[in-house]
Amino acid sequence: MSVPRKKGMWSSISVVFACGTALFMDGYLNGIVGEINTILRRLYPDEYASTSYSTLFSSMGFVGTVVGMLGFGYLVDRFGRKAGMFSASGIIIIFTALSAGAYGANGSVKGMLQALIAYRCLSGIGIGGEYPSGSVSSSEATEEEGINPKIQHLLFGLSTNTAIDIGFVVAAFVPLVCIWIFGEDHLRAVWRVSIGLGLVPAIGVLLWRLVMLKEATAYEQGAIQKNVPYGLVFKKYWRSIVGVSLSWFLYDFIVYPFGLFSSEIVDTITGGSTKLTTVFAWNIIINAFYLPGTIGGSFLLDWLGPKRQIIIFLCLQGVIGFIMSGLYTRLTEHVSAFAVVYGIFLSLGEAGPGLCLGLLASKSWPTAVRGQLYGLAAAIGKVGAFVGTWAFPAIIDAFPEGPRQTSGPFWIGSGLAFLSALIVLVLVPEVKSNHMKMEDAIFKEYLVENGYDVSQMGLLHDTSSESQLHHEVSNEEKKRVPSI
Repeated sequence: MSVPRKKGMWSSISVVFACGTALFMDGYLNGIVGEINTILRRLYPDEYASTSYSTLFSSMGFVGTVVGMLGFGYLVDRFGRKAGMFSASGIIIIFTALSAGAYGANGSVKGMLQALIAYRCLSGIGIGGEYPSGSVSSSEATEEEGINPKIQHLLFGLSTNTAIDIGFVVAAFVPLVCIWIFGEDHLRAVWRVSIGLGLVPAIGVLLWRLVMLKEATAYEQGAIQKNVPYGLVFKKYWRSIVGVSLSWFLYDFIVYPFGLFSSEIVDTITGGSTKLTTVFAWNIIINAFYLPGTIGGSFLLDWLGPKRQIIIFLCLQGVIGFIMSGLYTRLTEHVSAFAVVYGIFLSLGEAGPGLCLGLLASKSWPTAVRGQLYGLAAAIGKVGAFVGTWAFPAIIDAFPEGPRQTSGPFWIGSGLAFLSALIVLVLVPEVKSNHMKMEDAIFKEYLVENGYDVSQMGLLHDTSSESQLHHEVSNEEKKRVPSI
């Protein structure tokens, strides 16, 4: 029988952040790629001009992340959340360190760049692993003893997506500071130190986890480590799986390629200046647009509910996108106005799908398969990002020459925002406070009704806990879930 844990509020909140804030490394390591690519292109123009190193350095992170999401999704359901989080942190630390010290045999530049690309892919596995392990653990920790149900979604939003966006901002800031310190004549030191400084938060989070973490109560009670009834799972949850995954695909398809426009804005504002301090300073401002959306949106989550919030902000983002599309020529004549409207567009995306998709993916499904289904949905989203980065240039080329050519992605992206809102409305259920506890109880009843032996569920068999959960399932919840 499991022993109930007595936790104070701040201790419980600390666990939520210990689980989730490692996603800062996703924002940092992915955000810093643009700056590092810019530096490497200047240091090694001949090697970059004759190869696809630049593209590979950017895209191989996506490959590793998808592998990590899918692989760790299975591992955290099979072996536990703690094992997943410590393993993911270890992978990130090892390959971030190797990236900072990347070296080619006999001083070969091509060997060094190839090693850097390989380390980028392998560190991506750790980053991807943080999604089904750290993010899922963070969501489960919000329903532990000591957490006020009225702030469960707020804590999840601040500890996960906000951490990612802060990572983006810091990633833009660190290379600038390094250039101030070392100067533009020492760019080798700038890019290595910029990557290496990522070890500081990664090691800090690992130590924090060593002190704070225990296996989540939800996992101890609801895990299925063998004989997982996948057929019954997909029969019951297929609509929400399709809805969250497809919405995540469309969001990443839109948001990652739109990062291309930040370079266009910077180039216009600076008049094509090649001075790195100027370029990096404006990148900080562009990335900072994410923060109002993710922080403000986090405080709305418990009030609006993630389903309602994602629909509202997707529609608002679509409206702003159509305005930008229609007024594109006039806005680009006033770059500051364009940058502000573009920033609002990005902020709305963060307040909506940026925050809510991870929350919906982490709380819509039962503990037994939560890591795997979260990892699947998140991986499909990253595939959308990969497809989008290749599709958007083709979209731009398909439009006539002139302003309409570069405004084309805004028309398409805005339309996809409305489509994503419709998908969420039709397929995805709302998630309320203590939703996972209810969902686990309902899922267990569903398995019993379909002849599955639930005695194998959980690490520690606790009949009194099962009885309590059974009692908490209301008639309203029983009617709601089968229709999902």
